[in-house]
Order: sequence, then C-alpha cells, then structure tokens
Amino acid sequence: MPVIEEMLNTYPKDLGGVDRAKLAECIAACLECAQACTACADACLSEDMVAELTKCIRTNLDCADLCATTGAILSRHTGYDANVTRAALEACRTACAACADECERHAEMHEHCRVCAEACRRCEKACADLLSSLG
Repeated sequence: MPVIEEMLNTYPKDLGGVDRAKLAECIAACLECAQACTACADACLSEDMVAELTKCIRTNLDCADLCATTGAILSRHTGYDANVTRAALEACRTACAACADECERHAEMHEHCRVCAEACRRCEKACADLLSSLG
C-alpha cells in the first residue's frame, strides 16, 4: 500500500465524505507534478536557448510551488476548511493547465518539457476530479 494511502488510513478521526481514492490520487499527482516542474525548470536553465525558455521556467516554478502547497494542504485534515481546500485545488488546477500549455509549446524540442506537460495534465485532472467529488 502506498504511503499516502496508508497515512490516510491511519488518521484517527473521520475524514468525512471525501473520496479517499481521489484524495490519495490528487496528493500523489501534486507531489509528482511539483517534482517534474522543478526538474523541468532546472533542465530549461541548462538549455543553450535558455532566453527563449524564460516563460516556461517561470511557469514551471509557479506550478511547482502551488502543487507542493496543495499536496501539503490535502495531507492535513485536522481543522479542515473546505473553502481553503477548494481554493488551493482551483489554483493548482489553473497553474497546471498553464504550465502544461507552456511546456507543450516546447515538447517537440525538449523531452523534459514533454514529460512535465504530461505530469501537469495528470495533476490538473486529479484536482478537477477531487473538486467535483467535494460537491
């Protein structure tokens, strides 16, 4: 059993009506996307055409920060605030869409951008799925 699911299962209180599978999937997607975006930004900085990748780097770093923060917020359940959770998920979904769009512009030339765009699309979908399950 993945650690994310194991930790959700060990939480001593009721998680309410949240879909545990969607929650675990979203946490994992956020953490994976944060790593992919950080690595993509770093790889962009190593490219010879770094000046043309400025927007991609900025978008990667913004997305990485929002994904990491959203993953952390979703991992905390004590004193849960549905409004904060929804806002974080919306922000993360928006950042992932923007980052995927930007990385897809460079995906044919830079493999790291292709991989990052795919991670962003997975996270965007996971955030949307969890949001829709929250009602």
